[in-house]
Amino acid sequence: MMTKSGRQIRKAFRHPGKAFRYGIRKVKQTLFWDRYYETVRDPKAKARVDMGPTIQADVVCELKANGFNVVDFHIDLPDLRDYLARARYDSYPDYCGTDIGRLPEKTLEHYLAAKLLDLSREDVYIDVATSDSPTPEIYRELYGCTVYRQDLTYPPGVHGNKIGGDAANMPVADGFATKMSMHCSFEHFEGDSDMRFIREVGRVLKPGGRLCIVPLYLDNRYIVQTDPCVYPRGSVPFEDDALLCCTKGWGHRHGRHYDVAHLKTRIVPNLNGLHPTIYVVGNEKAVSPSCYVKFIGLFEKRPTTP
Repeated sequence: MMTKSGRQIRKAFRHPGKAFRYGIRKVKQTLFWDRYYETVRDPKAKARVDMGPTIQADVVCELKANGFNVVDFHIDLPDLRDYLARARYDSYPDYCGTDIGRLPEKTLEHYLAAKLLDLSREDVYIDVATSDSPTPEIYRELYGCTVYRQDLTYPPGVHGNKIGGDAANMPVADGFATKMSMHCSFEHFEGDSDMRFIREVGRVLKPGGRLCIVPLYLDNRYIVQTDPCVYPRGSVPFEDDALLCCTKGWGHRHGRHYDVAHLKTRIVPNLNGLHPTIYVVGNEKAVSPSCYVKFIGLFEKRPTTP
């Protein structure tokens, strides 16, 4: 069996550019992270965003008090195991790279989205901010749906099954898709792109269509998680009222965690015909101690009545 260091070496030779950037980031973290942290505006904290059961319960109470449709969700473990057996993630050895510990959470997210979307061969599905995820291929194989991959890194326009450019301004017709999902990506939408994206979903979905956001990151305070050594100073448009949780080694620019107040001011006014349901996951740790999905957002564009 190949060791972790052996997998890292193999991946470095296969993706030398990524390996070089990773090495530069590790040097910055080791030598200069505190200096980068000092350049970040206040309020800020050296912290990782973690949600315990008390905070989750507080958020649920606040959601209900503000009129959100909240549903408790229990993961069906035998059904998840059946999905994993059929999905055959071992056919995608480069997925998650050397970070094998991410697989339980990522595969759980894919399962949950497929479950709540109720995918079928009649669906036109868009995997939003997909990057190099195998999810579109897995969904096509398991459910027979027509799939499209969308990502900012793809060339602009529609090329085969790839949709390139801004997810908040997709070059597709009104009512193009019936189902859409995002797996651990909505939180990375910077500036006003989260609001613009939700509004765009209302245009792109057919009546009866659904968007699943998993996880939907919620907290009892408006927080943006960030790693300040991975971007130039001032290049990320953080909102003034967000607490910046600066996490050494996280490796990402931006991870938005809504409190209920910001969910109401940023998302609700831009629903554009979508009706949200917030699912509260209660047994993710039964899948793996490394799993962390707490909330799922399902947005349905209900059919218009004549």
